[in-house]
Amino acid sequence: MIQLDAATVLLQWAVGGMAFCWFTTRRRVIGVGYGWLLRGTYLVLAVLSLVVALRYGTVPVREASTVGVIAAIVVALVVSVQRRRAGVRGQRAEHDRRTERVAAMTGIDRAGRADDDGAVDEFGAEFPPVLDLVPALIGIIGLVAAAVDAAPDGGSDIALSLLRTLSGAAFLGCVTDAMLLGHWYLVQPGLPRRLLNEIVTALGWIWPVEVISLLLPVGMISVFTGTIDDGWNGTLGWFWAASAITTIVLVFVTKAALKERQYSAVMAATGLLYLAILTAFGTDLVARAVLDAG
Repeated sequence: MIQLDAATVLLQWAVGGMAFCWFTTRRRVIGVGYGWLLRGTYLVLAVLSLVVALRYGTVPVREASTVGVIAAIVVALVVSVQRRRAGVRGQRAEHDRRTERVAAMTGIDRAGRADDDGAVDEFGAEFPPVLDLVPALIGIIGLVAAAVDAAPDGGSDIALSLLRTLSGAAFLGCVTDAMLLGHWYLVQPGLPRRLLNEIVTALGWIWPVEVISLLLPVGMISVFTGTIDDGWNGTLGWFWAASAITTIVLVFVTKAALKERQYSAVMAATGLLYLAILTAFGTDLVARAVLDAG
């Protein structure tokens, strides 16, 4: 039903990651360095996808799309570096708010950044977050081509393959960005928790789509019933189920941790998201391997 194709998985990861990069940067609150981190990471994954495809088997439309993804990420990265001095409007506003609060509490009037009010005029326009969405939109074309290629029987097979491929991209990208975002709170103290809450909530909504798509016939239910032999007497099927259940449990526990007032709660949430990456990849990749073998 769907092939465990390394080039497709890497492209899914890059496309989903860039989509959720935009999901966070569109708020104009997080520092420019976060965008550099994600763009650099997914640029490497997209390049690896192209290299693997050229070495082990190509899907022409997918590879053409991957080249487009690489080019779009490079453009976004270059623009963000060129406009780095303009900073981020929301980050400057938060800096000013905290400075005024400290001054009101202590009576110490700390001078703010002299360029805060005129940053855009003096240093040029800010980086437009929509550029982070462009690689994701280009990459969807390649993922559709890969999904069609993985379902040669046509009809409902293509529809199911599309659902699994696109939901998998969102699932892997969302959980990876959530973990990286959690770490960014060490770099940018005072970053509003709502950013992390938003992406964890999104992961919770994506999870049922991902799991249901992998259960639909021919899917993981066939492993449980014995119609598909996983080669391990059903062990991989139960491992998949444990991974899927653990992932959604970690989502709820992470949300609960973020309700705590202490700053350490963010670090606890980040640690939980580390585990969620492992279980999320188990949920997606184990199912693909088993169904392809079946």
